[in-house]
Amino acid sequence: MLETWVTRFFLVGLRVGGLMTFAPFFGNVSIPPLVKAGLTFFIAYLLFPAYAALPVLPAGPGEIVAVVLSEAALGLLIGFCVQFVIEGMILAGQIVSFQFGFSLENIIDPNTQVEITVVATLYELVGLLMFLELGAHRWLLRVLGESFRILPPGALVSGTLPAADFLKAGTALWLIGTEIAFPILVVTMLTDFTVGFLTKASPQFPALFFGISAKALLGIAMLAATVTFWPRLLERDFVHALKTVEGLLLVARARG
Repeated sequence: MLETWVTRFFLVGLRVGGLMTFAPFFGNVSIPPLVKAGLTFFIAYLLFPAYAALPVLPAGPGEIVAVVLSEAALGLLIGFCVQFVIEGMILAGQIVSFQFGFSLENIIDPNTQVEITVVATLYELVGLLMFLELGAHRWLLRVLGESFRILPPGALVSGTLPAADFLKAGTALWLIGTEIAFPILVVTMLTDFTVGFLTKASPQFPALFFGISAKALLGIAMLAATVTFWPRLLERDFVHALKTVEGLLLVARARG
């Protein structure tokens, strides 16, 4: 009886742990591993009573490995789909940095250990702030609980993850990035065209000095004017990402 209880609890914890690896905020490296482990255990403890009767217990070693991998993959899938929104913000910051002329000022992102620009870091932090301010972390945990109803632990062994649909969901990263960066991209491109015409009309015009300064000032002004729309856009994107997760889970259940 104790072995059955521990096995079921372990399967629930695997999916929760997979989500904690890559989900926004929860997967941040600034959170100590012990805190993540404790939070994972606590969430699994809260979910376990509601779904204790649902898991399909594995029968042999091969099935045990398959169940473990499938549960971890489901948690990663849920976390990744929401993380795409934050990655879209980082992409927008990279585009804006290039237009501002700040692309050479890079820092190490502690989450990915790769170099990104300062503006991209700002966009990432704003995205995480909006994630918490909008309460999207609670929506994410609600979808996590719903995932156990749609796909009980062990149920994915007989089916397959919708990998192609998951890759299609990843295209949201590019859509979010271009949408957030579009106003600044337009302003800076118009500035480049204007400076180009002025240089053509007056070859002695200091195009390099004036162009970089004008793009930075106009871009920052446009950033200040459009940042008020970000909460509405990010709320829509987070909701869409969570609906995408539910859709992927339903597809996986249908294939099982």
